[in-house]
Amino acid sequence: MTSNVDDRTMRERMLAGDLYLADDPELAEHLLRAEELMEAYNSSPARDPQARRRLLAELLGAVGEGTVIRPPLRVDYGGNLRIGARSFANYGLVALDVAPITIGDDVQIGTNVQLMTPTHPIDPELRRAKWEAARPITIGDNVWLGSGAIVLAGVTIGDNTVVGAGAVVTRDLPPNVVAVGNPARVIRTIEPGAAPDAPASAP
Repeated sequence: MTSNVDDRTMRERMLAGDLYLADDPELAEHLLRAEELMEAYNSSPARDPQARRRLLAELLGAVGEGTVIRPPLRVDYGGNLRIGARSFANYGLVALDVAPITIGDDVQIGTNVQLMTPTHPIDPELRRAKWEAARPITIGDNVWLGSGAIVLAGVTIGDNTVVGAGAVVTRDLPPNVVAVGNPARVIRTIEPGAAPDAPASAP
């Protein structure tokens, strides 16, 4: 994967999910753009929601109607993060979008949630040479991620699933379940019309 015959740019390698070098000048420029927009968004006036919305739309790959992300927000590139309509992310979302992060409609994200697409080689020499990669994260519609939850690279979470506060999601979760712990494990299935409870945390 590190052969000299590969004539792709580092950005093309990154987006393909292959090993790449992050200190590439093209990638550095994309990172700098995202940092500038993050700085503006995170310091934007709370009483000017239209300006805040414009900055968010410029930073992210897509943001749906009615979606709110409370600053501070931290991303790598921004353009690889897409979030649907009527979703809400509370303070302190970290979404490292080296690979695509796709968040559905009506998603609730608690404080200090981390969505982590980057990975590093197990091979010590590749890691020492600063090669890295990433795998996408997909969050389905109407998911609730409790405060402090961490979703790792390559994970898909199905529609309507609830992830408990502080859980670390290392593997895919199916739709309509509650998962807690480190590593996150399914503890129950969600039945339509079940009595309300609060297994995760306030959003």
